[in-house]
Amino acid sequence: MIALLQRVTQAKVDVGAATIGAIDAGLMVLVCAERGDTQKEADALLSKLLGYRVFADEAGKMNRSVTDVAGGLLLVPQFTLAADTKSGTRPSFTPAAAPQDGLRLFTHFVEQARHRHASVQTGQFGADMQVSLTNDGPVTFWLQVSAK
Repeated sequence: MIALLQRVTQAKVDVGAATIGAIDAGLMVLVCAERGDTQKEADALLSKLLGYRVFADEAGKMNRSVTDVAGGLLLVPQFTLAADTKSGTRPSFTPAAAPQDGLRLFTHFVEQARHRHASVQTGQFGADMQVSLTNDGPVTFWLQVSAK
């Protein structure tokens, strides 16, 4: 599974005219399931994400996690993160999980996040979403946990 996390001062997801998820300071995370991923990879990625130290401590060093700072977490499904872009000028999405598997794993990821973190908002799987954010820093990291 893949997560592209961005430290934000605010972020939101709109579907049509409605805001379906919004946070203040925290992490906006694009989440993608790849072929072969299971709940094991989802759980491992979530643990890594919740403990990843991207927020400043008193000395200004990135030593605090989203859990440590009680920041918001906005989880947005994003299958295009699995794109194969090695050749040509059109991406291939064969590395991405099938839609039903992607939905199942994203749903599991969100449910587990809500059990482990106080402030979790989401985008909508399969929807045409408009995502807006203010990247703080900018700070952006790619996390990946591969099926073994």
